[in-house]
Amino acid sequence: MTFAEILDTLPTIDHLSGLNVKQGDEVIHHIPAVPGKLGSLRLYHALAEKFNGKLDRTSAQQGIVWFAEHVEDAKNNPGKHPNIDLLFDVIENHRLLHLELLKN
Repeated sequence: MTFAEILDTLPTIDHLSGLNVKQGDEVIHHIPAVPGKLGSLRLYHALAEKFNGKLDRTSAQQGIVWFAEHVEDAKNNPGKHPNIDLLFDVIENHRLLHLELLKN
């Protein structure tokens, strides 16, 4: 399945203004509900729902699967896809982060 096809199967994000990725109380990453970021927001929202707000090795691996064809481009172009780069970092460094949904 492509990224677009996978997105169609994920929960909607109409009720969100964004999502924070937190380490403890510190926001280390933010995904706003703006054009160009809505696919990532939808994917991270689905991860938050499926994994009870935890971003760890297991949930990050699921995110990599869902990002589908964009993963190879992210591997070849570090920094181009920060939302995928974060998943790589979580996996490689065995990080445990929290996903905070920001509601409208």
